Amino acid sequence: MTDQARLTFEKHAEAGESIIIVMGHFGNWEWSGNTFSLVCKHQLYVIYHALSNKYYDALLYRMRTRFGTKLYEMNTAFRSMIGDRPILSATAFIADQTPSLKGGAYWTEFLNQDTPVFWGTEKIARKLNYPIVYVSVKKIKRGYYDIFADVIVKEPAKTKEGEISELHTRRLEKDILEQPETWLWSHRRWKYKRMEDN
Repeated sequence: MTDQARLTFEKHAEAGESIIIVMGHFGNWEWSGNTFSLVCKHQLYVIYHALSNKYYDALLYRMRTRFGTKLYEMNTAFRSMIGDRPILSATAFIADQTPSLKGGAYWTEFLNQDTPVFWGTEKIARKLNYPIVYVSVKKIKRGYYDIFADVIVKEPAKTKEGEISELHTRRLEKDILEQPETWLWSHRRWKYKRMEDN
């Protein structure tokens, strides 16, 4: 973790502020969660979608929680965050998955493609008004990564609709263009067309 990232997290911890972390499947994101839990004062919660295969779901759950990280199931994340408001927390949203269009999505251009983005990160951030920290896990050399962190929104409640989604999508796009080999391209990121969102 870079000194700058560590100081960013320490500043919020010392102020007693819970935060929202937004990032993508970029770099070694699994390693970054364990690193954060070992180094930082916030209790880290990661929002995840349970796998249908119970064996692999349990395996991933153990891997992700062994150093103190806790998980929120996607469908109950907001309710869980409300219940845990007294806890100094950092809740991580992996914001580059393909949203279900049934719940609505924010549409924007991403890597020159018309792309739906989860509303969840933005909606929850605006309701709880937690500062939003964009986290990037960049490859330094083979087998070595570092964590970078920047506050992209200090007061989400004051933002306009779509503003937060645009900010974190643009940051991720910039990272991907700089290190395309470290993004998880196997996600079916463009399986929906905008006209289906009716």
